[in-house]
Amino acid sequence: MNRPGKRTLASLAAALAIGGAGVVAGYGLAGNDGSSTGDANAAAAVARAQPAASTKKNLSINEIYDRAGPGVVEITVATSSGSSGGYPFGGGGTATAQGSGFVYDTSGHIVTNAHVVEGATSVKVQFSNGKTYDATVVGSDASTDLAVLKVDAPASQLHPIALDDSSSVDVGDGVVAIGSPFGLSETVTAGIVSAVDRQIDSLNGYTIPGAIQTDAAINHGNSGGPLLDLSGKVIGVNAQIESDSGDNAGVGFAIPSNTVKSVVSQILSGGAVEHAYLGVTIGDATGQGATLGGVQSGSPAEGAGLQTGDVVTAVDGKTVADAEALTAAVAAHTPGDRVTLTFTRSGSNHTVTVTFGTRPSSS
Repeated sequence: MNRPGKRTLASLAAALAIGGAGVVAGYGLAGNDGSSTGDANAAAAVARAQPAASTKKNLSINEIYDRAGPGVVEITVATSSGSSGGYPFGGGGTATAQGSGFVYDTSGHIVTNAHVVEGATSVKVQFSNGKTYDATVVGSDASTDLAVLKVDAPASQLHPIALDDSSSVDVGDGVVAIGSPFGLSETVTAGIVSAVDRQIDSLNGYTIPGAIQTDAAINHGNSGGPLLDLSGKVIGVNAQIESDSGDNAGVGFAIPSNTVKSVVSQILSGGAVEHAYLGVTIGDATGQGATLGGVQSGSPAEGAGLQTGDVVTAVDGKTVADAEALTAAVAAHTPGDRVTLTFTRSGSNHTVTVTFGTRPSSS
């Protein structure tokens, strides 16, 4: 795993090959891209079933647990390979992988990490009262390490947890994580937001921007579980830790809820999840901007005439401070979007229009 804040051309190469939703770093990626069972109208109905956010009010940790706990599930996956793809929270290299998830809507959709269900031959979901149901993988997105499951459970079992706006998260905000570390279901840990706008890498070579860093204890089995704010709403999906030992060291990362909203809605609409693609490797420029360390052959960047050594300083007139900012700017778009890039080459300023492509399955 690349350490946050230490950007290299290799780690950020994908960033601009990246897309409109982020991904997680250094482990396995979803191999079970099941097809969606719903159409656009069904997805709209599901969106309406997701609880609406209300005015924020800080709750105690036990109030958060009482409200959100029934919506958190433990996920057990049987795999044919006996491997969870190498992700740190998905399992220990045996025939059974384990993770967490949460109820997304009253139709029985469950959100988790793609790496939790990678290679699954069967998936079971256990609710907080011990009831267990078979689940199917509706769809998954390797680039954001997110997956959606479906359980045929009675309405009395389904307690959706609302998503909050992750763009409003600030450093120092209190957070609560609920999940099944080491198979210990309904475990609650608490902490603060240690940093925002981190970048974490996916196994397929792309970058998830906007990740939330927290010191709330996250361990093996927490993958796919919710990171909640003090109003009890989901601001992120726990996905990774930074640790030499592989266990909690006070540095965990969650995929932001705004990414979750985008990816889950695409999965439930029945379409493939697509991400904008520029096709360059990047690093921080001296002073300000993002230096192109390489331009991939046949990419939108090459088509627009960008060259290795160019320094991108703005996208659609908005200043690009560094490589991280350029990554986020690309991630905010979708394939087919046209943007104006401002860049310097040999001391001269230039502008060029680029039409983003669709990100390949791997960088």
